Amino acid sequence: MRHLHFRIRTVVLVALMALGSQAVPNAFAQAAKGPSGLPLPRFVSLKAKSVNLRVGPSVDYAVAWRYMKSGVPVEIIQEYDNWRRIRDADGTEGWVNQALLSGERTAVTAPWMRGKGADVFVNMRRDPQSSSAIIAKLEPGVVIKVGECNGDWCRAEVEGAGGWVSQAEIWGAYPGEAFK
Repeated sequence: MRHLHFRIRTVVLVALMALGSQAVPNAFAQAAKGPSGLPLPRFVSLKAKSVNLRVGPSVDYAVAWRYMKSGVPVEIIQEYDNWRRIRDADGTEGWVNQALLSGERTAVTAPWMRGKGADVFVNMRRDPQSSSAIIAKLEPGVVIKVGECNGDWCRAEVEGAGGWVSQAEIWGAYPGEAFK
């Protein structure tokens, strides 16, 4: 009898997994929305110059990290009340109050290339094409303001210089994401 119950549970579990695997592509085809009605995940930036990253969604939770610069890009991955669970370019996760975040888009140039050598750069180009003139060479880890992306290239600005960077060479816009 015990063996029969195990078999029945196994068959039910396999059937549910099969149904679930068919539903997954449809679920990801539509952007998930958080309680705010905005898509999850999504990129934003830090509004305040000092932002506490907490281990939970309340001031009652301990501060795990403190950001000391505004404009840093972060990815919102979860929402709870007025709190947003964020992830930064290094993969650090925690909770911040939504009032400390801005919808202004920023990005980090090739954070995965930091420390790979003195001759590693992200090229900022005059136009959104790889044959266009290079107007600046940006070190990995530089925070840039992003005005728009077309799915392959993003219009960016840093220290008064403006141009286009390859979307594949930044952290702060999803592959293929287009926005103005």
